[in-house]
Amino acid sequence: MPQDLNEHFAFCVQVLGGTTAASRRLGIDERAIRRFINAERPVSAGLLEDTATALRKLIADATEAEQGISAALNSDAS
Repeated sequence: MPQDLNEHFAFCVQVLGGTTAASRRLGIDERAIRRFINAERPVSAGLLEDTATALRKLIADATEAEQGISAALNSDAS
């Protein structure tokens, strides 16, 4: 099971935009991110909670960006 958490965390890091972007969003050093991904360090419940929060923020940011694009396209069509 711990390997599954590391693999899932690695997937989440990719969704967040890669190691550098995940590092910024999570406030964790890039080396630490890589250690979690490589199962050199265990993925804690706290890290998973922080990752879920960062993913929710990314969803909100992406939704806002999409709405801006839609609004611009709709105003151009008028």
